[in-house]
Amino acid sequence: MQLDDRKWTILKAIIKTYLETGEPVGSRTISKYADLNLSSATIRNEMSDLEDMGLILQPHTSAGRIPSDAGYRLYVDHMMEEKDREVTEMKEMMIQRQDRMELLLKQLAKVLATNTNYAAMISGPQYHRTKLKFIQLSIISEVQILAVIVAEGNIVRNKMIQIQHGLDQQTVLEMNILLNSALNGLTLEEINLSTISKLKEQAGIHSEVVNQVLDAVAETIQSENDIEIYTSGATNIFKYPELSSSEKASELISAFEEKKDLVDMISSDGSQETGIQVYIGQETPIQSMQDCSVVTATYEIGEGMYGRIGVIGPKRMDYDKVVSTLKTLMAQLDQIFKKD
Repeated sequence: MQLDDRKWTILKAIIKTYLETGEPVGSRTISKYADLNLSSATIRNEMSDLEDMGLILQPHTSAGRIPSDAGYRLYVDHMMEEKDREVTEMKEMMIQRQDRMELLLKQLAKVLATNTNYAAMISGPQYHRTKLKFIQLSIISEVQILAVIVAEGNIVRNKMIQIQHGLDQQTVLEMNILLNSALNGLTLEEINLSTISKLKEQAGIHSEVVNQVLDAVAETIQSENDIEIYTSGATNIFKYPELSSSEKASELISAFEEKKDLVDMISSDGSQETGIQVYIGQETPIQSMQDCSVVTATYEIGEGMYGRIGVIGPKRMDYDKVVSTLKTLMAQLDQIFKKD
C-alpha cells in the first residue's frame, strides 16, 4: 500500500503518539507534530482517508484514532525496509572504508618505523560512545524470542530471550516499535533510568523482556570489536645493543608478531584524549618491553572513533624526534579523514 508523504507523516504521528500515551489521538494533537504545518481540518480529512483505508480506527464516537493491525504492519514493514537499507549501505561503506584504511595504516606504520628507526605500531580506530541503530525482536518458539541488536560501526549481536508470558506477532510488532522509537540513536549513557522505567511501564507484563533487551543493548554497545594492529620495523630492535641480546630481542619480536600484548596495552589504556603519552622502562605496561620506552598518541578520525599510534625503542631514544613525528602523523591523519 502506497501513501503520499502527508498521509504517511500523519500515520507515523498517530502511531508514535499512541505508543507514548496509550490514548486515542486527535487532530489537534497531530497538528502540533513537528513535521506538519497543517490545519486541524486538513488533518481530519486525511485521518478520515486513513480510516477508510483501514490503517487507523476510531474506538468510539468523538474519540481520536488508534492504529489498526494493518497500520502497525505498514509502519513496521516500512521501518524494516529503511533499517535494512541503512544496514546494507553501512556495510558497503564500512567495507570500502576498511580496505582503504587498512592499506593506509600499514603504510603509515612503515613510514613511522623508517623515519624514527624504531619499531612502530598503529591500531585501527575503535568506536566509543557507540549509538544504537536498530532492534528487531522475532518469535522463535512459545518460550523464546530472538533479539537482534545493531549498533554503529556495523556491530551486530543476537541474543535469545526466554519468555514467561506468550507473545503473539502483534505484541512483538508493538514492542519493536516501542523499543526502536525510544532507543534508536541513543548511546548507553543516554539510556537513563527514566527511559527504562517508561519502557517497562509501557511493556506491562512483558517488562522482563525489556530488561533482557536492554542487557543485550548494553553488551552490544560496550563490546569491543577485535582491535586490528599494524606493525613495522620490529627488526630495528637489533640495532640497539641493550635490546639485541637473544632473550630480550626474542620477547620483543614475539610481542610484535603475536600482538596480544599490544592489544592489551591499548585496551587497558582506554584514553580517548588526543595527545602524547610516554612510558619509560618500568612504566611500560608490557612486561617484555620494560627495558624499552614506548611513546603513544591517540588519534581521532571522526566523532567517537579513536585509535592509537605507538613507537617502541630503547630508553635512550630520541624523544624529541619521536614526539615531533607522531604529532606530524596525527595532523596528516586528521587531514586525510577530513577529506574522506
